[in-house]
Amino acid sequence: MDDATFSALLATFFEESFEGLDRTEAGLLQLHSAPSPEVVADLFRAIHSIKGGAGAFGIDEVTGLAHVMENLLDDVRSGTPATPEMSAALLSGVDHLRRSLDARQAGRSVDVTEHAPVIARLVAARGAPAAVVTRTTEAPAAGDAWRIRFSPHPHMMRSGNDPLRILAHLATLGVTVVAADTSRVPPLAELDLSACRLAWELRGPSTVLRAELDDAFAWVEGDCDLAIERDLPTAVEVDVVVAEPAARAPAPVAAPERREGSSTLRVGIDKIDLLMNMVGELVITQSMLGELDDDRPIDGERVARLREGLGLLARTTRALQESVVRLRSTPVSTVFARLPRLVHDLGRRLGKDIAISISGETTELDRTVLEKLGDPLVHLVRNSIDHGIEDAATRVAAGKPAQGTISLHAEHRGSAVVIVISDDGRGLDLPRILAKAKDRGLVSPDAQPHPDEIAALIFAPGFSTATEVSEVSGRGVGMDVVMRHIKELRGDVAVTSEPGKGTRTVLSLPLTLAIIDGQIVRLADQAYVVPLLAIRETVELRQFKQRRFGTHDVIRLRDQIVPVVDLAAMLGIQGAGRGEGRLLMIVEADGQPLGLLVDELLAQQQVVIKSLETNFGRVDGLAGATILGDGRVAFILDIAALYRDVRRQGRSASPGSGADRAA
Repeated sequence: MDDATFSALLATFFEESFEGLDRTEAGLLQLHSAPSPEVVADLFRAIHSIKGGAGAFGIDEVTGLAHVMENLLDDVRSGTPATPEMSAALLSGVDHLRRSLDARQAGRSVDVTEHAPVIARLVAARGAPAAVVTRTTEAPAAGDAWRIRFSPHPHMMRSGNDPLRILAHLATLGVTVVAADTSRVPPLAELDLSACRLAWELRGPSTVLRAELDDAFAWVEGDCDLAIERDLPTAVEVDVVVAEPAARAPAPVAAPERREGSSTLRVGIDKIDLLMNMVGELVITQSMLGELDDDRPIDGERVARLREGLGLLARTTRALQESVVRLRSTPVSTVFARLPRLVHDLGRRLGKDIAISISGETTELDRTVLEKLGDPLVHLVRNSIDHGIEDAATRVAAGKPAQGTISLHAEHRGSAVVIVISDDGRGLDLPRILAKAKDRGLVSPDAQPHPDEIAALIFAPGFSTATEVSEVSGRGVGMDVVMRHIKELRGDVAVTSEPGKGTRTVLSLPLTLAIIDGQIVRLADQAYVVPLLAIRETVELRQFKQRRFGTHDVIRLRDQIVPVVDLAAMLGIQGAGRGEGRLLMIVEADGQPLGLLVDELLAQQQVVIKSLETNFGRVDGLAGATILGDGRVAFILDIAALYRDVRRQGRSASPGSGADRAA
């Protein structure tokens, strides 16, 4: 096997092992509360696969720890009742396995002695004393103690197993090849290179444990004839002493460790088939248009065929783009799966009984968006655990169930994905938040903002109402990270709260960071793009009577007061139209309507977003730029930022509070 193939197999092993650990962690959280034979069997298979793969690649520190975890899971599989101590010990083992695999993947060495405390804990969970573990081992003796006959079946290599890798791993244990049996090798003319016809006689020293030999052949059981015998009867009972780890204060519960995004992506074959179909359609369209590329004169029939070909090309290109977006899409369960462990650990540490409910986890989102979504979700869930959910006694006194609940839900809405994080806790203390904001100068002393505006203040940098700083929170960092990351993803955050009933945070995220559907509008001689998802409707301004309210004009649209913004004036564009002949585009931001004055609607089309911050610099009110079909650059409007600017300017007199005056 060449180095490139070995590296590819090793990368696959790491990827599958991390997925197995994530699956194991999720299963362990329900092992004690809702055990089932299927869950236990899946846990056992996941750890067994990690152990076998680590053994094949010579990652001995992972093999040893996984073997002890496998023993405990085998007890549960055999009928031993699962206990909270077992789950806690196995979760600790998962953490150590993940750190070891992370280190090996990064090329760092691993200190095996770090596994001793968790191994002692795992053994103690099986019922043995935590300080002294009795086991059967082999006393060292001079000479060879093991005689091994390894005869692979001809088909073994077709299953992806390489006998030479097994022999190389055995060599690290001190096992040597005595002889190779070539009696089954056919003549050269009949040789099948994919069939294994060799067999080996091996010898191993007495210092090698039988379990280590079994692990070396774990992945080829049933694919070979194997005989392992002892030459010397040296098995004795010995006591192995494992020191009890010193008592120490519990460490702070950190966010789940996050590995760097993998450069590989698992894709279902149905998505590949759809992509291939689209490529086939493109080839057909190219052939159709190619037939028109000759010197014959252009007539009505050729023009009609050209239009038909261009229309087909547009439809196929759109379908191809959608297929590629789906190709990059990953279920949000990959991010949601990290959170039950956080709720479990942090809830226990704070003495709170908290359950987590997850729905819509099959909703798919662009992988780049998902990779940046982990931190915001962790901060929101930690905030609900620490500040939102009350302790059991307080909840019971308030007439609530003793167990609190945090809910996560994801769903598609149009061309966006909406993620809702809610809890049934005490809710936000809006008067206290407002008082704190006034003290810090975030709100004018005489202002009376809407409750939703008060709730949004928790996202201000450094804002916190905590009276003391704990290891979990209180420094005012976290919620501003949520806002910053979501805005970087071109998403939006809205929070609502009801005292005594809980808090609800809604994240709206684009399906992809690269392409959006947009409405192109004209202001003077410049083109701008308004995201189609934000547009409600477009009306003629002359149909409505404008009234001045605060710093902006407003109109009444179906019993709703809508602020009117002159985009040209806000963006400093000279030569834009004036008067009632202009169009009023009604958009929505933060659930509120906003009217944008434009000169003309040009076209609707998909646009590829280019970052302004990367290529130029940040500009308030603009989310990015794109290049139109005629080569012109058009700026993409940030509707949420425009609305926040309007609200900030008119904070002292919001449109909703002056509905009667405006009418």
